[in-house]
Amino acid sequence: MGEFAPQDVFAALERHGVRYVLIGGLAAILHGAPHVTTDADVVPELGRENLDRLSEALKELNARIRVAGEPEGIPFDHSGESLSRVQTWNLVTDRGNLDITFVPSGTRGYDDLARDARMVEIRGMQVPVASLADVIRSKEAAGREKDRLVLPVLRRLLEETEG
Repeated sequence: MGEFAPQDVFAALERHGVRYVLIGGLAAILHGAPHVTTDADVVPELGRENLDRLSEALKELNARIRVAGEPEGIPFDHSGESLSRVQTWNLVTDRGNLDITFVPSGTRGYDDLARDARMVEIRGMQVPVASLADVIRSKEAAGREKDRLVLPVLRRLLEETEG
């Protein structure tokens, strides 16, 4: 796996015209959370053409399935159609870890998240980032320990930005 360089992942998604929303820890950081993350979490739009474009971007990034004990991941052959058959993909790429989730916990997927997403400029690219309220909603619904630990800070950030 290469050095975590999410801007390179976003650049590949942009080059291929992939419609997606960034969610998860990196989205929280872009909203001001003082946390560290080692992956990018994206929610792609489910249309067949978009999934075909996503497949091409994943080929460019040399994406492999992330598996414990296999630091380089396991190669997989994918098409847009095959990507849609699994709800979550945990991948390793030459530019870091990438998690793809079609319907994150507490959401209804891309359309739900895109509605309140905002564009954030990252190295000259416009990256669609889920709203802080949507990041919180998803982390609350996921109920994982790592999410419970960051929720108080995220809720405080949301209060500060709304107040």
